Amino acid sequence: MKLNDKAFVAAVGCYAQLKPEELAAVDGVDLVLGATEKFKITDYINDLSKNDMGEVHSCEIEEADFYVGSYSIGDRTRAFLKVQDGCDYKCTYCTIPLARGISRSDALENVLKNASEISQQGIKEIVLTGVNIGDYGKGEFGNKKHEHTFLDLVKALDEVEGIERLRISSIEPNLLKNETIEFVSQSRTFVPHFHIPLQSGSNDILKKMKRRYMRELYTERVAKIREVMPHACIGVDVIVGFPGETDEHFLETYHFLNDLDISYLHVFTYSERDNTEAVDMDGVVPANVRSKRSKMLRGLSVKKRRAFYESQIGTNRTVLFESENKEGYIHGFTENYVKVKTPWNPELVNTLHEINLTKIDEDGSVRMEFINVEA
Repeated sequence: MKLNDKAFVAAVGCYAQLKPEELAAVDGVDLVLGATEKFKITDYINDLSKNDMGEVHSCEIEEADFYVGSYSIGDRTRAFLKVQDGCDYKCTYCTIPLARGISRSDALENVLKNASEISQQGIKEIVLTGVNIGDYGKGEFGNKKHEHTFLDLVKALDEVEGIERLRISSIEPNLLKNETIEFVSQSRTFVPHFHIPLQSGSNDILKKMKRRYMRELYTERVAKIREVMPHACIGVDVIVGFPGETDEHFLETYHFLNDLDISYLHVFTYSERDNTEAVDMDGVVPANVRSKRSKMLRGLSVKKRRAFYESQIGTNRTVLFESENKEGYIHGFTENYVKVKTPWNPELVNTLHEINLTKIDEDGSVRMEFINVEA
C-alpha cells in the first residue's frame, strides 16, 4: 500500500479463517478469503473494487475437507512441495485444526508428478511440507482411501529421476517411525536432517498440552537417528511459558535439552489463543518470566549449533549454493544443514559441490575448501 494506494489487497491464510471480520477491518484490506474460498481467488479478480471495509468470503471449517496440491517455485535452489494439510490432533494451545480443518493429503501419484515437474525446472532440492506431514495417507474427507503411508511416500519419491535432494520438514516424534529413519539413512536423495517438535521436556506439561508422546519416546527417536546417522542435524521446536509451567518444569526442559544430542532449537514463547483449552488454564506464567525462559533456551540453541558445527569441522560434505550475494560471499547448506560460505562466484549458484569443512567463521557460518574441483 505504501507503493500504490490503489492496490487491491486480498488476505488469505489461517488468520483469515479464524478472524475474518477483524482482518477485513484492517485499513487497506479489500478481500478476505477463508480456508476453502482461497482456492477460488480467480473467481473474484473480475471485481477488484475497493471498499472502506474488506469483503469477507469465509466458510465453516468443516467444509475444508478437500485437498489441493501445490508447490513453490520462487526460489531457484529449492522448492517447497506440500503433500498434506490440516490436523486431527487436539493440542491444547493450537488453533491450526480450527484454521485448516481435518488431516488430509495428496494422492501419491500427484505428489510424484509435482516432484518431477519441480526437478525438470532445474531446482535441486525439494522440501516436503504439510501441517502434520507424518500423518500423510489420509485422503479427502479424512479417510484412508489413498492407502499409502508416509514411509510409502518417502520410498516412492526417492526413485523420482532428476531430484538431487529431498528434505523432510517438521515431523511429529510419534509419527517419525524407526523404519523411516532407517530408510533415510540409506536413501539416494533424502538428506540427514530432521526437525522434530518437542514443545516441552516435562511430561507433566506434555500431558497438559495433550501431546501424543512422552519425553522418553523423544529420547528414543534422537538415539535412533544418531545410531544410523551420527552426522545428522536434528532441530527441535520448544514452547516456554505454557500455563502451569513452574520453574521446576522449565528446568526439566532445559536440562533435558542440554543433555540431548540435538543440533539447534526453535524457541516459541507461549501466547494465548482464543478457542483453545490452554487459554482458560490456571497457572498463567508472567510475561517477564516467559521472556527470561525464552532467552535461556535461545542461548542454549547457540551453544548446541556451535557444538554441532564444531563436530563437522574436517569432514567432507556436499553443499548446495544459493543465489544471494551477501557482502561478497555466497552461502549454502550441506546435506546435514551446516551453513557454509565462500567468496562470491555467480557460477556456483544452484550447484552442488563436494567440499571439506575447515573452520567456523565469526558470523557463525563455516568456511570450506572445494574437493578436486576448480572454483
